[in-house]
Amino acid sequence: MAFDIEMIKEVYKNLPSKVEAARKVVGRPLTLTEKILYSHLHIDQKSENFTRGASYVDFAPDRVAMQDATAQMALLQFMQSGRPKVAVPSTAHCDHLITAKEGAATDLAFANKESKEVFDFLGSVSNKYGIGFWKPGAGIIHQVVLENYAFPGGMMIGTDSHTVNAGGLGMIAIGVGGADACDVMAGLAWELKMPKLIGVKLTGKLSGWTAPKDVILKVAGILTVKGGTDAVVEYFGEGAIAMSCTGKGTICNMGAEIGATTSTFGYDDSMARYLKATGRADVAALADTVKQHLTADPEVYANPEKYFDQVIEINLSELEPHVNGPFTPDLATPISKLKEEATKNGWPLKISVGLLGSCTNSSYEDIARAVSLAKQVSSKNLKSKAEYLINPGSEQIRYTIKRDGFLDVFDSIGAKVFTNACGPCIGMWDRMGAEKQEKNTIIHSFNRNFAKRADGNPNTYAFVASPEIVTAMAIAGDLTFNPLTDYLTNEKGEKVKLDAPSGDELPTKGFAVEDAGYQAPAADGSKVQILVSPTSDRLQLLDPFTAWEGTDLKGLKLLIKAKGKCTTDHISMAGPWLKFRGHLDNISNNMLIGAVNAFNEKTDSVKNQLTGAYEGVPKVQRQYKTKGIGSVVVGDENYGEGSSREHAAMEPRHLGVRAVLVKSFARIHETNLKKQGMLGLTFANKADYDKIKEDDTIDILGLTTFAPGKNLQMVFTHADGTKDTIEAKHSYNAQQIEWFKAGGALNIIRANAGK
Repeated sequence: MAFDIEMIKEVYKNLPSKVEAARKVVGRPLTLTEKILYSHLHIDQKSENFTRGASYVDFAPDRVAMQDATAQMALLQFMQSGRPKVAVPSTAHCDHLITAKEGAATDLAFANKESKEVFDFLGSVSNKYGIGFWKPGAGIIHQVVLENYAFPGGMMIGTDSHTVNAGGLGMIAIGVGGADACDVMAGLAWELKMPKLIGVKLTGKLSGWTAPKDVILKVAGILTVKGGTDAVVEYFGEGAIAMSCTGKGTICNMGAEIGATTSTFGYDDSMARYLKATGRADVAALADTVKQHLTADPEVYANPEKYFDQVIEINLSELEPHVNGPFTPDLATPISKLKEEATKNGWPLKISVGLLGSCTNSSYEDIARAVSLAKQVSSKNLKSKAEYLINPGSEQIRYTIKRDGFLDVFDSIGAKVFTNACGPCIGMWDRMGAEKQEKNTIIHSFNRNFAKRADGNPNTYAFVASPEIVTAMAIAGDLTFNPLTDYLTNEKGEKVKLDAPSGDELPTKGFAVEDAGYQAPAADGSKVQILVSPTSDRLQLLDPFTAWEGTDLKGLKLLIKAKGKCTTDHISMAGPWLKFRGHLDNISNNMLIGAVNAFNEKTDSVKNQLTGAYEGVPKVQRQYKTKGIGSVVVGDENYGEGSSREHAAMEPRHLGVRAVLVKSFARIHETNLKKQGMLGLTFANKADYDKIKEDDTIDILGLTTFAPGKNLQMVFTHADGTKDTIEAKHSYNAQQIEWFKAGGALNIIRANAGK
């Protein structure tokens, strides 16, 4: 029987009446996205025809998922909420704190020793508060969720931007910060701006070398890294129906790279097959009884332009494999053009490493198709030219592919299998020689390829492709190789061509596993003790942030004016810093060290207005904090894109930054700032970015009359005494303004505990 089956039964029992009520309120046929959103309105939320991209709406998600790097802060906050148990089904997954270096057994043993304190903390908190706990080695959160918890028509939030992976099973699954998770686990409503809708019609059918990954690589090229901001992408059409459930998950997973709130597909036979294969025939049977409500109304897909804000059409029969990158996931190049682009741009042509897996592409089908190519190394007398590394998505996947002989095939080409964990995808890769910062090329089936993300080397050119293309190009060792047309020279000097990949969607013998790695919580956790050492450098109990002082903010200093792309990786790096995710003061030493200072084009080098010296960003900010001086961070477009990590908001808050002023925000980061009682502001006139100078002192005016839709004024006093006054927009509603006044949303939850 599936986890939380009674909750799923309740969702499906109420779904028909809720969809019918929504259809009457909206007055027209509904998209799948609208059906799920309207059927998950919070009990206190009045239903109305909400305005897309404008209306703030309160929802009641069905469940919460957290990975270990973000769960620490989420659960430290939940411990302050005053609640004895989580109000909705919740899980914690240990997948981020495992370094990939030697191989699965050695790396997992090292992680269990190095991060024992953190794993013990997460296990005990989960045990106490009724949270399902997935131990280190159990798998990557999004693969485990897809295999065990996702269900068509459901709504979930997760403290990771790739929570959206569950859209492959027809959910509305959204990445959030830990404070949002804390709200929902505490039984409160979860607020979201009603998203706009982008429809992607898939015609034709995938074949040959083209894979589901190529769909999202193509879409990323069309929409760019911010084209999906504040929107849900809904896929439909014959091409969508013909695709596997896990292929759908891959597409939804990488929707985070276009800034989308989430992505989803309507319920179909592929989802039913996957549910049955993963031991959830009961969920499939329930879904079948309400399947007309688990996809859009027929009129929507017949005339999508009438119901979506934007419609994209892709013919899968004509779609080429794509390779995206380097340094950004939306630089999309069809495989037939890659040689030309690589040569023209001077990209390193020799591929050093091919990496398979991650939450994006670690399904049985993905690995089966990669294996079909790996087998050809032996059968065609080839020798793989690049190093080949694999991260299985879950213990169930690893056990099954071992049983089916896939790992033996990979071993024959010299592949190294890492732990069932994120590893290189999130920078947890102890890559030999990376510290030399040599220019090199890698290709992987992950989702992100920002500079320094995989191995910490700013000169690693990382390219994103399907598992099939990654495997073929690792065999060739050459970025200019096109497996659709090009030949390789084998060990006998013969010209040979790789056959197109093939592989089963699901294991013909079924999935198998001895120990999936799940630990159920105690039935009564009231006596479970949670201990955090006051001298720990890994964990630190949280102190509440201070409330707003009730006045305009004056005499603030410019901390940094960031230039260009500034993701949450730039604001709060992962990699070796992950170990401090449960200790706010320690991890704050990485605040904005990856951001490029617009005044000197350097990272982690800003002018200290107290001394005139150039020092690291956290070091300067700590000096301002000691003197009681607040500061302002200024940024460019799509500030805070990428991971959902709320540390990127909590660190500035902890160190005394009072406001972040940018040209535009990524959705999750803007919400995280609001939740922590920060001011997240945007330029009313983007050209005003150029007016800000290095030695500026800043006043923020209008806070005593802070109100929705009413701009604030910011006065920048320059070193020569001249001033520029600019308008700063904000998107705060009345409730979010109360968060600001209280010093953070958690302070309100705490104050209301027990009422």
